[in-house]
Amino acid sequence: MYPIIDKYIEKLMTSNPNMPLWNIESILNGKKPAWNYIDGCMITSLLELYKTTKEEKYLNFVVNFVDYYVFDDGSIRGYDPLKYSTDDVCESRILFDLYKITNNEKYNKAIELTYTQVQNHPRTKEGNFWHKAIYPNQVWLDGLYMMQPFYIRYQTERGIKDYSDTINQFENVYRIMFDKEKKLYYHGYDSSKQMFWCNKKTGLSKNFWLRSIGWYTVGLIDCIDYIAEDHTKEKERLIKIFKETIAGILLYQDEESKMFYQLPNLKDVKGNYLETSGSSMIAYAILKAVRLGVLDKTYQAIGKGIFDGICKKYLSVNKDGDLNLGGICLVAGLGPNDKLRRDGSVEYYLSEPIVENDAKGTGPLIMAYTEILKI
Repeated sequence: MYPIIDKYIEKLMTSNPNMPLWNIESILNGKKPAWNYIDGCMITSLLELYKTTKEEKYLNFVVNFVDYYVFDDGSIRGYDPLKYSTDDVCESRILFDLYKITNNEKYNKAIELTYTQVQNHPRTKEGNFWHKAIYPNQVWLDGLYMMQPFYIRYQTERGIKDYSDTINQFENVYRIMFDKEKKLYYHGYDSSKQMFWCNKKTGLSKNFWLRSIGWYTVGLIDCIDYIAEDHTKEKERLIKIFKETIAGILLYQDEESKMFYQLPNLKDVKGNYLETSGSSMIAYAILKAVRLGVLDKTYQAIGKGIFDGICKKYLSVNKDGDLNLGGICLVAGLGPNDKLRRDGSVEYYLSEPIVENDAKGTGPLIMAYTEILKI
């Protein structure tokens, strides 16, 4: 259906586990190999591609990659639950499927290790997980994607099925961080109202960042999917938030490309640009929601339109015949106190590097592709 996508995925699968070409931050900063959310985005997408196509090459790649990180005793290379980083939980969501597929007990042990972090992770006064120990009392939209799908799936797989904690955390974010007039979510919230980047009355950051909204949206639909089928009331509470979230972001869709801007409500600001990763996340979330019956069939064309717009604008062949996916914001965050430039301002979000092939963009695009393949 999309041979250019298949060819692009083949390129990405030439990566080595210790320095994958999609982890641009590790390449640029010389980071040691460690369990991380960037690889998690990519490996999650390839595992879903295997489940969709049944092509063994995808599973073989994933197992080979993950086995570099997960040891026989269940310990994980570079992962320390006591760091209390929501980011570090993200990749562990793939372990449930790998354990089911391979029956290798080490994956089960690694699941239990990750869950110790969930059990002990520090929280804000409202009950939400801190984004990281180095970001005390702070909730970032990103963190809902990083931690909650693993948490929900653990409860379902282990027969616990008490989803109240996760649902309360999403509802807190909706109550506190959703702007009812603009219909968008602020990137961050400091419950202590002390951080230099926050409004001292509300605790909220200054602006709406596309990818953070994308993370949150994907976190919602994945959690809706993982909640046990007979828990319809819990699903409905998240579905209500999801529908309003989608309705809000679609108000800012670019008419021509069908994509969304890095700062979605400020399209006319100089330097603002159509951004790949957040747009891909929203495409995936919409397409999956249609498949699950959360959104009606009319949204399928909307999701596919976003996907096609990304491919048309940013998936290109260079003069050497090499495929690359552009338009990806490398990274954006808020603080900490020794990084004052990360202040949540318009200028800050537009100053971060725009790169090619980073998994924060490629992973969600492949996830959206798997949903198109399911149509």
